[in-house]
Amino acid sequence: MKKTVFTGAATALITPFKNGNIDYSAYEKILEQQISGGISALVVAGTTGEGSTLTDAEHRDIIDFTVEKVAKRVPVIAGTGSNDTAYAIELSKFADKAGADALLLVTPYYNKATQNGLYESFKAVADSVSIPCIVYNVPSRTGCNIQPATAKRLSEIENITAIKEASGDISQVAKISQLCGENLDIYSGNDDQIVPVLSLGGKGVISVLSNILPHETNEICTRFFNGDTSGALKLQLDYLELISALFSEVNPIPVKAAMAAMGMCENSLRLPLTQMEEKNAEKLIGIMRQKGLIK
Repeated sequence: MKKTVFTGAATALITPFKNGNIDYSAYEKILEQQISGGISALVVAGTTGEGSTLTDAEHRDIIDFTVEKVAKRVPVIAGTGSNDTAYAIELSKFADKAGADALLLVTPYYNKATQNGLYESFKAVADSVSIPCIVYNVPSRTGCNIQPATAKRLSEIENITAIKEASGDISQVAKISQLCGENLDIYSGNDDQIVPVLSLGGKGVISVLSNILPHETNEICTRFFNGDTSGALKLQLDYLELISALFSEVNPIPVKAAMAAMGMCENSLRLPLTQMEEKNAEKLIGIMRQKGLIK
């Protein structure tokens, strides 16, 4: 049986910026808040971390910094995927050597590979490292879907241990679970589908919501795994409106606004991402006040 990287909720961390640079002071505080909040794992430089607009030096620096500060208290998963497989291999080797516990490999984007191309790309990266690899299926961003039959092929590669499923297609998640069984862990990539994915054999969620609610997001999983499915469902539904607001614009625009409102970072993003539109921001802030997250 393959090694499970984590069970529960992993936070897809934001990357805080200040004056155009990574704000490591704010970032270190965020790491500590996450760990003290009981999060199960941390993902650095993924989609939510604006990995696509980090320079190569920044990407490597923030992986190094995260590994050092977390110091094995929870698993660190480094986002090292790319539409350029050669670069993904180079960055993945770096993260492996730096001490990351696993890799998150987004489906190559823009190129729009065939299913065989996806398989060969992921295999090439996985073969270049010794740590577990989580493939990341998010067709709404990449224009390319990892089909269940391809997930089955990928599950036969020794250190491809899991898939982050953000297609939003529950039927596809069910088919992946049927085909791969215990050979491929499944993590929800959508905060509004945590309980449905867990009910199909999922091991947890890689979450945006947990940036602001690490304990509560992890608790959804904990309750489910402890047999309290109704309690897990209640939490899922209690936070549905907040989750919707956090995805009312392209991630991570809303979660950056939310965390800035909580005093955790500046509301700074890199183009082409811009600050949240006023009407959407007002709705998000209103929901956060209702939930007692801000005054």
